[in-house]
Amino acid sequence: MDEKGYFSHYTAMQVNDVTEQIPKSVYFNVEQPATGGGGSLSQAAIDRAFKGKCRVTNNVTKYREVTIHKINGQNTGRLGVENTTLEDGSEIYVTNIERTLIDIAVRPVYSGGIGEVAKAYRIAADKVSGNRLATYLKSLNYTYPYHQVIGYYMEKAGNYTESQMKRLRAIPVEFDFYLTYQIKNPILDKNWRLFTPKGF
Repeated sequence: MDEKGYFSHYTAMQVNDVTEQIPKSVYFNVEQPATGGGGSLSQAAIDRAFKGKCRVTNNVTKYREVTIHKINGQNTGRLGVENTTLEDGSEIYVTNIERTLIDIAVRPVYSGGIGEVAKAYRIAADKVSGNRLATYLKSLNYTYPYHQVIGYYMEKAGNYTESQMKRLRAIPVEFDFYLTYQIKNPILDKNWRLFTPKGF
């Protein structure tokens, strides 16, 4: 394992106690060197990208019963990464609750799927600082409007306060966006201008 890396996504959900599952996959993130973030967007480019497949890591190793996925994530300066002691006394680096909620909204494929992500948002509500989450999201400077996905999950959970959601709601919504890639039978959530699977 790379000593600069840290655990993220489904593994971070488990460490942060926001999943009832015991994942058979481990996600370990090693950040790439810094590159320019942001970029210009068009509706046509968004539609084209999300009709296609989500890119996933090919760097996968089996160890006993566990599959280890090594992710080459964007350079974040280890934003929201904390040192945590596990029950067996071992120390690991893992994303905190706010960074984890952002990561799993961006890559549900590494997080048990959108149903597991929605459940994690519901379980996490009383632990989350809305201010910290919004600050992290701004620092991450995504090209895509992931605030729409995060806001949707928080609203769907039904147990976030308006003060937790205030800063997210203040970010402009300029495009129709997608909860995940390759949605069959998409319907548009008008609040967040977000395509979600019918019946989700």
